[in-house]
Amino acid sequence: MRVIAGQLRGRRLHSARVTGLRPTSDRVREAIFNILGDVVKGARVLDLYAGTGALAIEALSRGALRATCVERDPSARAALERNVAELDLDERLEIVALDVLDYCRQIVEDGATYDMVFCDPPYATGLEPLVDGVVERDWWTSVCVIEHAADGSLGESSTTSDTRRYGDTGVTFFWRQ
Repeated sequence: MRVIAGQLRGRRLHSARVTGLRPTSDRVREAIFNILGDVVKGARVLDLYAGTGALAIEALSRGALRATCVERDPSARAALERNVAELDLDERLEIVALDVLDYCRQIVEDGATYDMVFCDPPYATGLEPLVDGVVERDWWTSVCVIEHAADGSLGESSTTSDTRRYGDTGVTFFWRQ
């Protein structure tokens, strides 16, 4: 797995062998960032269920300002920490070792905001809590991207959405105007 474009293009990313960890494929990552376009530039990014950090690192490579990665699994977090160190992103990428929904509740308490949110939960995870805990929250300002099984449903949301399918992977974009 490699960074696709931008300042870090071609740099290798390390992964961990963790049950349920399914790094976003290069093809899907490229499609996501083609759709996002210039929205990434200068963005404050939140990567939930970060795994290796591929989405946040790709965003930083393409001009995002800062990123926060939330990953509670120690093995996945170790691979993420290795990627951050080897790519010299220590000053721009923060790693948080918490449950995703706990972190999202903390965001509300802290009053933090993000421009862009990536959310790539294990496919076995129920997606409905993400709509309430992430999509319907006002702490993100531009786009929330949720990767899921192509046949998975995110339920109802009041936010404008668009779903794309890439093989067995579905990607839903929630846009704020």
